[in-house]
Amino acid sequence: MEMFKEYILQNWILILILFAFIIFLISTAFLDRKATKRLYFLIGEVFVLSIVVFVEFYFAKQPAYNTLRTVLMAIRYSAAPILLAHVIFTTVKKMKWFVFIPAGVLFIVDIVSIFTGIVFALDDNADLVRGPLGYLPFIVAGLYCAFLIFILIKRSNKRFLEIIPIALLAVSFASGVVFPFIFGSEFAQIFCPTIAVALFIYYVFSILSLAKKDALTGLLNRQAYYAETSRAYKDITAIVSLDMNGLKRVNDTHGHAAGDEALVTLAICFAKACKFRQSAYRMGGDEFAIVCHKNTEEEVLQLIERIDKFVGETKYTCSVGYSYQKDGHKELDDLLKLSDDRMYENKAEYYRTHKE
Repeated sequence: MEMFKEYILQNWILILILFAFIIFLISTAFLDRKATKRLYFLIGEVFVLSIVVFVEFYFAKQPAYNTLRTVLMAIRYSAAPILLAHVIFTTVKKMKWFVFIPAGVLFIVDIVSIFTGIVFALDDNADLVRGPLGYLPFIVAGLYCAFLIFILIKRSNKRFLEIIPIALLAVSFASGVVFPFIFGSEFAQIFCPTIAVALFIYYVFSILSLAKKDALTGLLNRQAYYAETSRAYKDITAIVSLDMNGLKRVNDTHGHAAGDEALVTLAICFAKACKFRQSAYRMGGDEFAIVCHKNTEEEVLQLIERIDKFVGETKYTCSVGYSYQKDGHKELDDLLKLSDDRMYENKAEYYRTHKE
């Protein structure tokens, strides 16, 4: 009973955060069911990890419990990479299961270390001794952190308010890699609350941004296009219009789920192709637009080259047109109409050479 009371006292803030997270998930019924299940599982992982960490440190400096502590240490050292892999798998559209492979390999190595000490061991005084692979868990976790922030930024709409929660999430996990060398192993006791807060904030930011995002593709939606272009229209130097080729055929042949998959795939290509000051929007159906702020025409052409490259790596195609102005004096509607006209010319050429 005393052990239970001490756990509650040390982890009360974490419990409240996780409970609030669950309530938030229940109340946002419009969230994708698969993503919701993965978030529930992630919450459970953080909670279980908090118990593992508490029990490990509860029996610290007691040589009689060395065997139990090495088992718990194996779980703790493996936890951060597994959590990071799960975060990537949950937050990044179309991420494959093999993102868990490095974390799984590390878990096996940590389990082997219980018997061999290749990663860690406890001496007769119950003090930690690092083995020849003692820094491997931190290296793997660090690589996951780098990959997490890279891919989230790569697939974001390159907007400041999206970068903030991504950075917070990455920094929170990175603290679990760096801070143990600064503050010692005791930092592990506040690692779970740190991660829970970061995940919750990231989730709240994601929910708040849904009003501006297209639910299917994750790109900015038509409403965001009109709202944001009206505020910064003088900075807009180019618009790129994009339209998927053959969506009707995909829907008629393979069903609308396949059509949705095609649109998501193309949206990922467009988001990856965009750099800063380039924002991608889904205007509706299979129509997309990229708005370029203070870009040179050369930068716009490079953007189109990247789009061609990324889309060319898929089984789909799209038609592209663009309009450019140097001085910012053209009306936005005129820019959009010109880019649309050029895109439709490109589409007409596509259908002349590809009879469907």
